[in-house]
Amino acid sequence: MTRASRTHDIQDGDLVLTKDGLPGWLDPVVHAVETVEPLQLSRFLPPEDGGGRQSAVLILFGEGELGPELLLMERASSLRSHAGQPSFPGGALDPEDGDPKADGPLRAALREAEEETGLDPRGVQLFGVLPKLYIPVSGFVVTPVLGWWREPTPVGVVDPAETARVFTVPVADLTDPGNRATAVHPRGHAGPAFLVESALVWGFTAGIIDRLLHYAGWERPWDRDKQVPLDWRA
Repeated sequence: MTRASRTHDIQDGDLVLTKDGLPGWLDPVVHAVETVEPLQLSRFLPPEDGGGRQSAVLILFGEGELGPELLLMERASSLRSHAGQPSFPGGALDPEDGDPKADGPLRAALREAEEETGLDPRGVQLFGVLPKLYIPVSGFVVTPVLGWWREPTPVGVVDPAETARVFTVPVADLTDPGNRATAVHPRGHAGPAFLVESALVWGFTAGIIDRLLHYAGWERPWDRDKQVPLDWRA
């Protein structure tokens, strides 16, 4: 799907994206979102036959005591899919979220974030959507939705059966070369990882963060030979 059609689809829905009033430091992120192509984000793209379960995640930028930050959560260890992994808030679209080709992913991202972290969606300004990507291990077709935490509200674990922890990570920590590594799975595949806030962020979430930092021009040179082995259950 082209950038033009992605924008058209969203504007046909009830929720709209707006860049009005965003802080200037988000300009590089906005530019990256508007120009990045699907294969620049991942080699795993949605099946051409339309298969896969439609889902969405909320990539929420805020501004904390240490500057720009991202909201993340740690999934409960009891979940069937991606158990124990740090991730963006998000999940599968429900019928009430609406059309997956219109504003359904926007609604799903906000709804899931509220259910998982207690986030008040009224304080979030959605400003961008990345191309849909695919997670082969779970069969999810994921729409990454980007937001600005215009009016921060308290967040935390809502349901321990779903979420183990909710936390924010300063962007400065994500760009710190000392916090970066390559995660290596026992099956052989490898990908970017971040060691931040007593967590190892890897997989789909780390891949998106890595690409956003790169295309926003925030990436700093880091040692890609520094490896972190993953547990075989990952």
